[in-house]
Amino acid sequence: MTTLLTEQRSTSLSAQQLSQQRVQWRRELHQHPELSNQEFATTERITRWLKQGDIRLLPFDLKTGVVAEIGQGEPLIALRADIDALPIEEVTGQPWASQQPAVMHACGHDLHTSVMLGVAHQLKQREAELPGRVRILFQPAEETFDGAKQLIDAGALDGVQAIFGMHNAPDLPLGVLRTRPGAFYANVDRFVIRIHGKGAHAARPQEGIDSIVIASHIVTALQTLPSRVFSSLESVVLSVTRFTAGNTWNVLPQSVELEGTVRTHNADIRAQIPHKITSLIQGIAGGFGAQAELEWIEGPPALINTPAWADFALALAQETGYHAERAESPQMGGEDFAFYLQQLPGVFVSIGSASDFGLHHPAFDPDESLIDAAVNYFSELAPRALRIVAQQ
Repeated sequence: MTTLLTEQRSTSLSAQQLSQQRVQWRRELHQHPELSNQEFATTERITRWLKQGDIRLLPFDLKTGVVAEIGQGEPLIALRADIDALPIEEVTGQPWASQQPAVMHACGHDLHTSVMLGVAHQLKQREAELPGRVRILFQPAEETFDGAKQLIDAGALDGVQAIFGMHNAPDLPLGVLRTRPGAFYANVDRFVIRIHGKGAHAARPQEGIDSIVIASHIVTALQTLPSRVFSSLESVVLSVTRFTAGNTWNVLPQSVELEGTVRTHNADIRAQIPHKITSLIQGIAGGFGAQAELEWIEGPPALINTPAWADFALALAQETGYHAERAESPQMGGEDFAFYLQQLPGVFVSIGSASDFGLHHPAFDPDESLIDAAVNYFSELAPRALRIVAQQ
């Protein structure tokens, strides 16, 4: 797709043309989504669009992803966009729908990337006025929760003094920006439970140990952990999302595999849950003469916003035309931006995208008009944050 910037420099584009350019970026990314750690063409596109704006690229050793920088001297802050897509077959019917079978930007990372591309170009035009440097991380593999670690390991945070990011929120109306001090997103952990019984003919179940019946008891019993083992005042969500067993209609399978996720905010409760699950599943399986084992895969920690930066983000949102909302309680979604906030102060915000269908849904269709407002917000946030950091 030919972009407007290939025809004329961004300094000469009208506000309407700039808006159209950002939407074009988003739609081209949307048509060509790539899964986590496979974002090669996405990386090439982002690199090309940044070079068209004469934006400096930093030579970090990354398989996919791009790091750009605008400005000179100190201090240094960072902005982040995620760039990967999901293994979902799109059903929006839009002219710019995914052209990749069973791959879709169903989480809006194409929007986030377009926003930060817009910010990079807008800051480039004001580069001489910037009181420091702004580093923009176009991060791969957020969906698999290993992209932030890749950038940290590559040194992309070296020298950075504060970091800022966003996610679109389809449940929020356009023009709403929401965040909160402290815990904002949850600890995210994944589990796999394997139950080993004894296979048998379905007509003679007494000759086997029915792993499906045992697994069904386990699925039900797992729900007692958030409801009966831990206080109802604590936020604990446990969901079984996959139940895999058997391959034909008249055989009781030898084994069953369950998979799911646990979301928490309390670190102490998070640490207890693998032990509680292990005790529960082994007790149930043992009562039937079977065996059960737990594989626990730890994901990103709770996302903890720096209180002062959360207050700053909300005040700036109100000033730049958003309806700013301080979230009353944390949410249960996960974000690997949390790994950055373990290293640095900063804040992550939600921006309304007003989709009838939520994140990770095949009909997810956010309103693209959020892009321009978000570009203006982060383009104003960057120089102000630099001035605050310089005074600290």
